[in-house]
Amino acid sequence: MSPSPALSSALHLAVALDGTGWHPASWREPVARPRELFTAGYWADLVAEAERGLLDFVTIEDGLGPQSSHALDPDERTDQVRGRLDAVLIASRVAPLTRHIGLVPTAVVTHTEPFHLSKAIATLDYVSTGRAGLRVQITARPNEAAHFGRRTVPRIETYDSPVVADLFDEAADHVEAVRRLWDSWEDDAEIRDAATGRFVDRDKLHHIDFAGRHFSVKGPSITPRPPQGQPLVTALGHQSVPYRFIARQADIGHITPQDTDQARAIVAEIRAEQESAGRSGELLHLFGDMVVFLDDDPAEAAARRDRLDTLAGEPYRSDARVFTGTPAQLADLLTEFRAAGLTGFRLRPAVLGHDLPAITRGLVPELQRRGAFRTAYESGTLRGLLGFRRPANRYAATSA
Repeated sequence: MSPSPALSSALHLAVALDGTGWHPASWREPVARPRELFTAGYWADLVAEAERGLLDFVTIEDGLGPQSSHALDPDERTDQVRGRLDAVLIASRVAPLTRHIGLVPTAVVTHTEPFHLSKAIATLDYVSTGRAGLRVQITARPNEAAHFGRRTVPRIETYDSPVVADLFDEAADHVEAVRRLWDSWEDDAEIRDAATGRFVDRDKLHHIDFAGRHFSVKGPSITPRPPQGQPLVTALGHQSVPYRFIARQADIGHITPQDTDQARAIVAEIRAEQESAGRSGELLHLFGDMVVFLDDDPAEAAARRDRLDTLAGEPYRSDARVFTGTPAQLADLLTEFRAAGLTGFRLRPAVLGHDLPAITRGLVPELQRRGAFRTAYESGTLRGLLGFRRPANRYAATSA
């Protein structure tokens, strides 16, 4: 299977922002700033640090319930960070303070309306002047369904349940409706001619008339087409059902291989699904997720991880590979994984206050010395940074 077209040889880097970091005891580190977690300044500082490192984008975690150490149920722990600000609102607050980096909030599409999400991300694209994206997530937690009261989700034991497959099918419909809503205004629909009194050309606003198995949406949006035309859609996948979703609807897929052989197998599976979906001619990035503990001395990184595990009361485990070592060693590993077909990486700092600067001030210069990473931003939009062209409006083509 040949790779998706137009992929650059340059390595792409993103960071995943969540609380004080991905280790559950990260908030107890002196650099963690847990008292500032629910302030705009805290998030602005994190994104500014990522932008100083010339990273492609940040993702911001979100959910419909408090964080939990259990995948499918809430827990009762009080010794870990609980509570979040809204990811889309964080991104919108930070956007005017940044100039280049992409802003990709997480949105749970289960239980939420495509119309509301489409205009929220379109608004973020305007506020950021073309740097918005969307990380799509589902939820199979019955307690989160109870927040809305419109439906129930049967209890499942594993994520290979048919219920999960149905939720991903719903998510695919959700994204399709969102994409159509982004196109429901043609680019030149706004006239703004004070002399004639015409602000908008009504013929260039389109009903999307989406009808799927899970919902129907008429449209059009109330927000004009975003500056990028289509903000980028990303999703995380661990197995075949979400891989199929990535191949059908995403621009960037986040995957979690533990080694290069597994990376090759996952990449091949997604590329095959991409071809089956009729998208073999479209650009689709595949980013490997890794949790990172970075220090100049590998022994210091290992000792820090051990100390955090002791504070948490158990060894840290993750769905993604966990790396403990130096920036140079991580650069070696990323190079190996890139050879397996990955086009970029989304790094999850174990302690944001420590490991994010280690990425921007340690890993990035190491990759630059190897000629593997940019030395300046080359585009003002997220699509441009990742090699995507601005797409034509589907309804403009139809009306023409």
